[in-house]
Amino acid sequence: MTAALTPWIAAAVLVAGAIGAVARYGLSRALPVRDGRIPLGILIANVAGSAVAGVVIGLAERAAVGDDVRVVLVTGFCGGLTTFSTWTVETVELALARRARAAVANVAVTLAAGLAACAAAYLLAR
Repeated sequence: MTAALTPWIAAAVLVAGAIGAVARYGLSRALPVRDGRIPLGILIANVAGSAVAGVVIGLAERAAVGDDVRVVLVTGFCGGLTTFSTWTVETVELALARRARAAVANVAVTLAAGLAACAAAYLLAR
């Protein structure tokens, strides 16, 4: 089932996205990127967002949350919290700084931890 895009849902997605983006910004400020190291703040944001999305999708599958809530949380909050662009830029910056192992680790750890967090959260919630 798909949620209808009403003005209220669109506004809720915008607000949830802003909250997620501010949370990501706070994480990146609290855990700044250190030269040659995996960017921990963005890693945590991406893994946490994946876990939240897994929980919400699992709950939606058993009708514990409605489609409107699913859209607001997954598209809005998780979309604002997680970031593909920042993760990509930080990975390229590691590679350009001749930190190839850290760049590869950033990709591998983010993908593996994000997928594992989402899958585990989904299985626990459904």
